[in-house]
Amino acid sequence: MRTSGDLSEADFRRLYRQLRDTSPGGAGRRGALDTITADLVLAAVGEVRSGRTVSLAAPVNTRGGPDDADPAEHRLTAPPGGEPGTSGLEFARDRFAMNVHGDVNSHLDALCHVVYDGTLHGGVPAADVLSPHGASALSVDLARDGVVGRGVLLDIPRLHGVPWLEPGARVGAEDLAAAEARQGVRVGRGDILLVRVGHRRRREELGPWDVTGARAGLHPTAMEFLAEREVAVLGGDGNNDSAPSPARGVAFPVHVLGIHAMGLHLLDYLRFEDLAPICASEGRWSFLFVVAPLRLPEATGSPVNPLAIL
Repeated sequence: MRTSGDLSEADFRRLYRQLRDTSPGGAGRRGALDTITADLVLAAVGEVRSGRTVSLAAPVNTRGGPDDADPAEHRLTAPPGGEPGTSGLEFARDRFAMNVHGDVNSHLDALCHVVYDGTLHGGVPAADVLSPHGASALSVDLARDGVVGRGVLLDIPRLHGVPWLEPGARVGAEDLAAAEARQGVRVGRGDILLVRVGHRRRREELGPWDVTGARAGLHPTAMEFLAEREVAVLGGDGNNDSAPSPARGVAFPVHVLGIHAMGLHLLDYLRFEDLAPICASEGRWSFLFVVAPLRLPEATGSPVNPLAIL
Protein backbone atom coordinates (compact mmCIF):
# COMPACT_ATOMS: atom_id res chain seq x y z
CA MET A 1 0.00 0.00 0.00
CA ARG A 2 1.35 3.39 -0.96
CA THR A 3 1.35 6.07 1.72
CA SER A 4 1.53 9.80 1.18
CA GLY A 5 4.05 11.97 2.99
CA ASP A 6 3.60 14.56 5.67
CA LEU A 7 2.32 18.05 4.97
CA SER A 8 3.87 21.22 6.33
CA GLU A 9 1.55 23.76 7.90
CA ALA A 10 1.85 25.92 4.76
CA ASP A 11 1.02 22.95 2.50
CA PHE A 12 -2.01 22.10 4.61
CA ARG A 13 -3.31 25.66 4.50
CA ARG A 14 -2.93 25.73 0.72
CA LEU A 15 -4.92 22.51 0.47
CA TYR A 16 -7.51 23.91 2.86
CA ARG A 17 -8.00 27.06 0.76
CA GLN A 18 -8.20 25.03 -2.44
CA LEU A 19 -10.94 22.75 -1.10
CA ARG A 20 -12.82 25.60 0.57
CA ASP A 21 -12.92 27.58 -2.66
CA THR A 22 -13.76 24.74 -5.06
CA SER A 23 -15.95 22.24 -3.18
CA PRO A 24 -19.67 22.29 -4.06
CA GLY A 25 -20.64 22.28 -0.37
CA GLY A 26 -18.42 25.21 0.52
CA ALA A 27 -21.15 27.84 0.63
CA GLY A 28 -24.43 25.92 0.82
CA ARG A 29 -26.79 26.36 3.75
CA ARG A 30 -26.66 22.63 4.50
CA GLY A 31 -23.13 22.21 3.24
CA ALA A 32 -22.54 19.32 0.88
CA LEU A 33 -25.93 17.80 1.77
CA ASP A 34 -27.33 20.22 -0.79
CA THR A 35 -25.75 18.09 -3.53
CA ILE A 36 -28.26 15.31 -2.79
CA THR A 37 -31.15 16.39 -5.00
CA ALA A 38 -34.58 14.78 -5.20
CA ASP A 39 -33.59 13.21 -8.52
CA LEU A 40 -30.55 11.61 -6.91
CA VAL A 41 -32.67 10.22 -4.07
CA LEU A 42 -35.06 8.68 -6.58
CA ALA A 43 -32.14 7.21 -8.47
CA ALA A 44 -30.75 5.79 -5.22
CA VAL A 45 -34.05 4.04 -4.56
CA GLY A 46 -33.38 2.18 -7.80
CA GLU A 47 -30.36 0.58 -6.11
CA VAL A 48 -32.74 -1.60 -4.07
CA ARG A 49 -33.07 -5.07 -5.57
CA SER A 50 -33.48 -7.61 -2.78
CA GLY A 51 -34.90 -5.36 -0.06
CA ARG A 52 -32.26 -6.60 2.38
CA THR A 53 -31.27 -4.11 5.12
CA VAL A 54 -27.91 -4.02 6.91
CA SER A 55 -26.99 -1.89 9.91
CA LEU A 56 -23.74 0.05 9.60
CA ALA A 57 -23.53 0.94 13.30
CA ALA A 58 -21.51 -0.78 15.98
CA PRO A 59 -23.26 -1.90 19.18
CA VAL A 60 -23.11 0.96 21.68
CA ASN A 61 -20.10 0.48 23.94
CA THR A 62 -20.62 0.84 27.70
CA ARG A 63 -17.28 -0.54 28.89
CA GLY A 64 -14.21 1.58 29.43
CA GLY A 65 -11.03 0.69 27.61
CA PRO A 66 -7.86 2.11 26.08
CA ASP A 67 -9.89 3.74 23.29
CA ASP A 68 -12.90 4.73 25.40
CA ALA A 69 -12.18 6.38 28.75
CA ASP A 70 -15.69 7.88 28.72
CA PRO A 71 -17.99 5.05 27.56
CA ALA A 72 -21.73 5.41 27.08
CA GLU A 73 -23.90 4.90 30.15
CA HIS A 74 -27.01 2.76 30.13
CA ARG A 75 -28.95 1.72 33.20
CA LEU A 76 -32.39 0.54 34.17
CA THR A 77 -34.27 3.16 36.17
CA ALA A 78 -37.38 1.09 36.84
CA PRO A 79 -38.58 -1.20 38.32
CA PRO A 80 -36.74 -0.20 41.51
CA GLY A 81 -33.63 -2.31 41.90
CA GLY A 82 -34.28 -3.84 38.50
CA GLU A 83 -36.55 -6.51 39.95
CA PRO A 84 -40.18 -6.56 38.76
CA GLY A 85 -43.01 -7.44 41.08
CA THR A 86 -45.31 -10.41 40.69
CA SER A 87 -48.64 -8.64 40.20
CA GLY A 88 -50.13 -5.47 38.72
CA LEU A 89 -48.78 -3.21 36.00
CA GLU A 90 -45.19 -1.99 35.86
CA PHE A 91 -42.98 -0.39 33.21
CA ALA A 92 -39.33 -1.10 32.62
CA ARG A 93 -37.53 2.21 32.01
CA ASP A 94 -33.93 3.13 31.33
CA ARG A 95 -31.57 6.07 30.84
CA PHE A 96 -28.85 6.52 28.23
CA ALA A 97 -25.96 9.02 28.02
CA MET A 98 -23.10 9.27 25.53
CA ASN A 99 -20.04 11.32 24.72
CA VAL A 100 -21.13 11.68 21.09
CA HIS A 101 -17.65 12.29 19.67
CA GLY A 102 -15.84 9.40 21.33
CA ASP A 103 -13.53 6.88 19.65
CA VAL A 104 -15.76 3.80 19.65
CA ASN A 105 -19.45 4.55 19.14
CA SER A 106 -20.94 5.28 15.71
CA HIS A 107 -21.88 8.93 15.30
CA LEU A 108 -22.44 11.80 12.89
CA ASP A 109 -20.45 15.05 13.10
CA ALA A 110 -22.41 18.24 12.48
CA LEU A 111 -20.99 21.24 10.63
CA CYS A 112 -20.51 23.09 13.94
CA HIS A 113 -18.22 20.35 15.27
CA VAL A 114 -14.92 21.79 14.00
CA VAL A 115 -13.57 25.18 15.09
CA TYR A 116 -10.59 26.30 12.99
CA ASP A 117 -8.94 29.69 13.37
CA GLY A 118 -11.90 30.79 15.51
CA THR A 119 -14.50 30.03 12.86
CA LEU A 120 -16.93 27.32 11.83
CA HIS A 121 -17.81 26.15 8.32
CA GLY A 122 -18.51 29.04 5.99
CA GLY A 123 -16.45 31.47 8.05
CA VAL A 124 -19.08 31.81 10.78
CA PRO A 125 -17.44 33.18 13.97
CA ALA A 126 -17.54 30.34 16.49
CA ALA A 127 -18.07 32.75 19.39
CA ASP A 128 -21.34 33.91 17.82
CA VAL A 129 -22.72 30.38 17.56
CA LEU A 130 -21.38 28.20 20.37
CA SER A 131 -22.50 28.56 23.98
CA PRO A 132 -22.97 26.30 27.00
CA HIS A 133 -26.50 25.67 25.70
CA GLY A 134 -25.28 24.32 22.35
CA ALA A 135 -24.88 25.57 18.80
CA SER A 136 -27.33 28.15 17.47
CA ALA A 137 -26.34 27.44 13.85
CA LEU A 138 -24.80 24.64 11.77
CA SER A 139 -25.98 22.06 14.32
CA VAL A 140 -27.07 18.51 13.59
CA ASP A 141 -30.54 19.96 13.05
CA LEU A 142 -29.46 20.64 9.45
CA ALA A 143 -29.81 16.88 8.93
CA ARG A 144 -33.16 16.62 10.70
CA ASP A 145 -34.87 15.29 7.56
CA GLY A 146 -32.33 12.51 7.33
CA VAL A 147 -29.56 11.67 4.93
CA VAL A 148 -30.90 9.54 2.11
CA GLY A 149 -28.98 8.78 -1.06
CA ARG A 150 -26.68 6.42 -2.87
CA GLY A 151 -24.08 4.86 -0.64
CA VAL A 152 -20.80 3.55 -2.06
CA LEU A 153 -18.45 1.35 -0.04
CA LEU A 154 -14.76 1.28 -0.99
CA ASP A 155 -12.97 -1.58 0.77
CA ILE A 156 -9.29 -0.63 1.02
CA PRO A 157 -8.04 -3.74 2.90
CA ARG A 158 -9.71 -5.93 0.26
CA LEU A 159 -7.85 -3.98 -2.41
CA HIS A 160 -4.54 -4.84 -0.75
CA GLY A 161 -5.42 -8.41 0.21
CA VAL A 162 -5.36 -7.90 3.98
CA PRO A 163 -8.09 -8.10 6.66
CA TRP A 164 -7.38 -4.57 7.87
CA LEU A 165 -4.95 -1.70 7.53
CA GLU A 166 -2.55 -1.44 10.42
CA PRO A 167 -2.83 1.59 12.74
CA GLY A 168 -1.02 4.55 11.25
CA ALA A 169 -1.71 3.60 7.63
CA ARG A 170 -2.83 6.44 5.37
CA VAL A 171 -5.28 5.99 2.52
CA GLY A 172 -4.52 8.22 -0.45
CA ALA A 173 -6.55 9.29 -3.46
CA GLU A 174 -4.75 6.63 -5.47
CA ASP A 175 -6.14 3.95 -3.13
CA LEU A 176 -9.68 5.25 -3.52
CA ALA A 177 -9.37 5.29 -7.31
CA ALA A 178 -7.83 1.80 -7.36
CA ALA A 179 -10.61 0.43 -5.13
CA GLU A 180 -13.18 1.91 -7.51
CA ALA A 181 -11.56 0.20 -10.47
CA ARG A 182 -11.20 -3.15 -8.66
CA GLN A 183 -14.80 -3.09 -7.41
CA GLY A 184 -16.35 -1.85 -10.65
CA VAL A 185 -18.05 1.17 -9.13
CA ARG A 186 -17.63 4.92 -9.54
CA VAL A 187 -18.26 7.55 -6.88
CA GLY A 188 -20.34 10.47 -8.17
CA ARG A 189 -22.08 13.70 -7.23
CA GLY A 190 -24.23 13.49 -4.11
CA ASP A 191 -22.95 10.05 -3.07
CA ILE A 192 -22.36 9.01 0.51
CA LEU A 193 -18.81 7.65 0.37
CA LEU A 194 -17.97 4.97 2.93
CA VAL A 195 -14.31 3.97 3.26
CA ARG A 196 -13.44 0.74 5.03
CA VAL A 197 -9.98 0.56 6.61
CA GLY A 198 -10.79 -2.49 8.78
CA HIS A 199 -10.55 -0.61 12.09
CA ARG A 200 -13.62 -2.33 13.52
CA ARG A 201 -12.56 -5.84 12.51
CA ARG A 202 -9.10 -5.33 14.01
CA ARG A 203 -10.67 -4.12 17.25
CA GLU A 204 -13.03 -7.09 17.39
CA GLU A 205 -10.31 -9.67 16.71
CA LEU A 206 -7.31 -8.20 18.56
CA GLY A 207 -9.00 -6.00 21.17
CA PRO A 208 -9.06 -2.23 21.68
CA TRP A 209 -5.96 -0.04 21.66
CA ASP A 210 -5.11 3.62 22.20
CA VAL A 211 -6.31 5.05 18.88
CA THR A 212 -5.12 8.56 19.74
CA GLY A 213 -1.59 7.37 19.05
CA ALA A 214 -2.16 5.19 16.01
CA ARG A 215 -5.10 4.52 13.69
CA ALA A 216 -5.64 4.04 9.97
CA GLY A 217 -7.47 6.74 8.04
CA LEU A 218 -7.45 9.03 5.05
CA HIS A 219 -4.48 11.18 4.10
CA PRO A 220 -5.56 14.84 3.81
CA THR A 221 -4.79 14.89 0.08
CA ALA A 222 -7.39 12.14 -0.43
CA MET A 223 -10.01 14.84 0.15
CA GLU A 224 -9.22 16.15 -3.33
CA PHE A 225 -10.79 12.95 -4.66
CA LEU A 226 -13.99 13.69 -2.70
CA ALA A 227 -14.09 17.28 -3.92
CA GLU A 228 -13.60 16.24 -7.54
CA ARG A 229 -16.41 13.68 -7.29
CA GLU A 230 -18.68 16.12 -5.35
CA VAL A 231 -19.34 13.69 -2.51
CA ALA A 232 -22.14 14.63 -0.07
CA VAL A 233 -21.09 12.74 3.09
CA LEU A 234 -17.98 10.83 4.20
CA GLY A 235 -18.12 7.84 6.52
CA GLY A 236 -15.53 5.42 7.86
CA ASP A 237 -15.14 2.51 10.26
CA GLY A 238 -12.50 4.53 12.10
CA ASN A 239 -12.17 8.22 12.78
CA ASN A 240 -11.64 9.03 9.06
CA ASP A 241 -8.42 10.73 10.20
CA SER A 242 -5.22 8.74 10.52
CA ALA A 243 -2.95 9.01 13.54
CA PRO A 244 -0.33 10.25 13.96
CA SER A 245 -1.51 13.21 11.93
CA PRO A 246 0.31 13.72 8.63
CA ALA A 247 -0.34 17.49 8.79
CA ARG A 248 1.99 19.49 10.98
CA GLY A 249 0.13 21.48 13.62
CA VAL A 250 -3.30 20.00 12.82
CA ALA A 251 -4.37 16.95 14.81
CA PHE A 252 -7.42 16.09 12.67
CA PRO A 253 -6.77 17.40 9.16
CA VAL A 254 -9.50 15.35 7.44
CA HIS A 255 -12.06 16.73 9.88
CA VAL A 256 -10.87 20.27 9.23
CA LEU A 257 -10.91 19.81 5.46
CA GLY A 258 -14.11 17.78 5.32
CA ILE A 259 -16.32 19.63 7.79
CA HIS A 260 -14.86 23.13 7.90
CA ALA A 261 -13.68 23.63 4.33
CA MET A 262 -15.97 21.35 2.30
CA GLY A 263 -19.16 21.32 4.37
CA LEU A 264 -19.23 17.53 4.69
CA HIS A 265 -21.08 15.80 7.50
CA LEU A 266 -18.77 13.01 8.71
CA LEU A 267 -19.77 9.60 10.00
CA ASP A 268 -17.17 8.16 12.38
CA TYR A 269 -16.66 4.65 13.76
CA LEU A 270 -19.21 2.83 11.65
CA ARG A 271 -19.14 -0.95 11.17
CA PHE A 272 -18.88 -2.53 7.72
CA GLU A 273 -18.15 -6.15 8.70
CA ASP A 274 -21.68 -7.31 7.82
CA LEU A 275 -22.05 -5.22 4.67
CA ALA A 276 -18.67 -5.81 3.00
CA PRO A 277 -19.08 -9.62 2.55
CA ILE A 278 -22.57 -9.10 1.10
CA CYS A 279 -21.26 -6.54 -1.38
CA ALA A 280 -18.42 -8.87 -2.34
CA SER A 281 -20.68 -11.89 -2.82
CA GLU A 282 -23.22 -9.93 -4.87
CA GLY A 283 -20.57 -8.08 -6.85
CA ARG A 284 -22.14 -4.70 -6.13
CA TRP A 285 -20.79 -1.93 -3.92
CA SER A 286 -23.56 0.67 -4.11
CA PHE A 287 -26.91 0.70 -2.33
CA LEU A 288 -29.60 2.93 -0.89
CA PHE A 289 -28.22 4.60 2.23
CA VAL A 290 -30.43 5.99 5.01
CA VAL A 291 -29.50 7.60 8.32
CA ALA A 292 -31.80 9.59 10.60
CA PRO A 293 -29.94 11.57 13.30
CA LEU A 294 -31.74 12.40 16.53
CA ARG A 295 -33.68 15.68 16.59
CA LEU A 296 -31.19 17.56 18.78
CA PRO A 297 -31.61 21.16 17.58
CA GLU A 298 -28.42 22.58 19.12
CA ALA A 299 -26.17 19.52 19.15
CA THR A 300 -22.74 19.14 17.53
CA GLY A 301 -23.49 15.57 16.51
CA SER A 302 -25.69 12.54 17.07
CA PRO A 303 -25.40 8.80 17.64
CA VAL A 304 -26.62 7.05 14.51
CA ASN A 305 -27.61 3.67 13.12
CA PRO A 306 -27.15 4.02 9.34
CA LEU A 307 -28.79 1.45 7.08
CA ALA A 308 -27.69 0.07 3.76
CA ILE A 309 -30.69 -1.19 1.78
CA LEU A 310 -29.80 -3.60 -0.99
